[in-house]
Amino acid sequence: MEYFTDTTLFTDLVITYGLKLILAILTLTIGLWIIRMVVRGFSRVMDHRNLDESLKPFLRTLASMLLKVMLVISVMGMVGIEMTSFIAVLAAVGLAVGMALSGTLQNFAGGVMILIFKPFKVGDYIDATGYSGTVHEIQIFNTIMKTSDNKTIIIPNGSLSGSSMINYSIEKTRRVDMTFSAGYNDDINKIKTVLNKLIDEDQRILRDPEPFVAVSQLAGSTVNYVVKVWCNSSDYWGIYHDMQEKVIITFDHEGITIS
Repeated sequence: MEYFTDTTLFTDLVITYGLKLILAILTLTIGLWIIRMVVRGFSRVMDHRNLDESLKPFLRTLASMLLKVMLVISVMGMVGIEMTSFIAVLAAVGLAVGMALSGTLQNFAGGVMILIFKPFKVGDYIDATGYSGTVHEIQIFNTIMKTSDNKTIIIPNGSLSGSSMINYSIEKTRRVDMTFSAGYNDDINKIKTVLNKLIDEDQRILRDPEPFVAVSQLAGSTVNYVVKVWCNSSDYWGIYHDMQEKVIITFDHEGITIS
């Protein structure tokens, strides 16, 4: 009679936990297959977004690990393992690590956002967080910029992604705004003719939109003339500096007072 009871108990245990174990193994197998499909789809999305090659393996591995951890926790719960205490400890550890690395995680998240949404790319000239320069490298945690006098600026991606910035290179064309001053006794029409002639001689200046030359201000001792011309972004500084030199030389040659 005791043997029969033990056999019955054993059979009940095998049926109860055996079915749970089989179901857990099936769930684990199917779940791993689904995770592989999801990660592959995620990889295709990253390829479509043209993400930085150094970022793709990290994000792919991170997504795979997170999904697998969730799957294992679910499977352990199906078998009957008490997960409440385990999850509580895991959450406490995660919270402590997160607080200790809050700045680092913020910079990492900022780097991911920059690489995904691409507000700028390597080679762009930007003005952000009080610094101006050409983007030299976009890293996971920092962005490296080079100034025109070859200084290296390292900006944390957290502050960079969360602040306003000006990207001077994102558009193909830019408008060059310049102001030149002359005396009150100088002929306005002559000055405008000289400025328009200098504009016509520079082939880098676009004719559409049309260049603009006009009197902008009657100052205390000078008349200020504004010149607005459009050009390809790469020609901006060349046109700006060349026009300053040409105006000085031409004004002097034409007897126009340079103020």
